[in-house]
Amino acid sequence: MIIKNVELETVCGITSRLPDNQLPEVAFAGKSNVGKSSLINALVNRKSLARTSGQPGKTQTINFYNVNKEMYIVDLPGYGYAKVSKAVAAKWGPMIENYLHTSRQLRMVFLLIDIRHKPGENDVNMYRWILSNGFSPVIIATKLDKIKRSQVKKQLQLIHDTLKVMEGVPLIPFSSVTRQGRDEIWELIETYALGAEMEIPEA
Repeated sequence: MIIKNVELETVCGITSRLPDNQLPEVAFAGKSNVGKSSLINALVNRKSLARTSGQPGKTQTINFYNVNKEMYIVDLPGYGYAKVSKAVAAKWGPMIENYLHTSRQLRMVFLLIDIRHKPGENDVNMYRWILSNGFSPVIIATKLDKIKRSQVKKQLQLIHDTLKVMEGVPLIPFSSVTRQGRDEIWELIETYALGAEMEIPEA
């Protein structure tokens, strides 16, 4: 996709009402510090549209980015080791679940996993939770540039086996540094969310 314009249109906190958007939405979920903001910036060719931070749990809201007035990229709160109170963290789950259940325009969900490590319990739980909400998330293995090329196949298999990824669901290695995987992600979005439906198994 050629990015002509992109803007942060809506920010929803725990008590906010979700927008009734009329354009297709694709959502991105992942553990804090998995590189979600960097991926979004790479997708839309912006350096700092989505704020990156060394502090886990920076994204505590659902952020809606309007792309070309054709679609929304939806940035979901990071989960895992965020340095926030348990009371606040406990509210993120229902907030995300409410979004997954009530958005009439959500077409795809992407789940980001750090390719360097075996998916943790939080990752497995999030994958299963998204499945239970009726979506089969496309897996993006981030931080590809931080491992040797010879390790890629092994690490992708580890992610696939640990999450027990459903047959036929894409698993895309991605690097925000080299942009490898960017075109594949956009191809899926354009095919499945913006055009003719692609055969991705339903939960």
